[in-house]
Amino acid sequence: MRIISISLTEELLEEIDGLQKELGFSGRSEVIRAGARMLLADNKEKEKLEGRLNSVLLLIHTQKVEDTVTEIKHEFGDIISTQIHNHLRGDKCLEVFILDGDAARIKHLVRLFQTSGKMDYVKLVMA
Repeated sequence: MRIISISLTEELLEEIDGLQKELGFSGRSEVIRAGARMLLADNKEKEKLEGRLNSVLLLIHTQKVEDTVTEIKHEFGDIISTQIHNHLRGDKCLEVFILDGDAARIKHLVRLFQTSGKMDYVKLVMA
């Protein structure tokens, strides 16, 4: 096993500590390893997607990054059938995108949201 260092916000660290206690992980490293394994498995599943797809993309983000969402979504009008925007508690927003199109385009859209570093939650659900 190799030791690396990572930077986390206080909020994220508190959530990791909460998960550790709630789910009975032996330490923070176990929580982070489990999360990494889930992300890798999810990515492998998405990489297998091909052809024309119908799917739903869920995003949760703060209101202050609305410009980022708008900028990204405008590049994908060809695959976004419907978008629903809803204000949640505090300064959070929920975006629901109904997607219909080429798997490569859908994967690219999801990847842009995931790697923007500005989304709290990104989840693609396949129909």
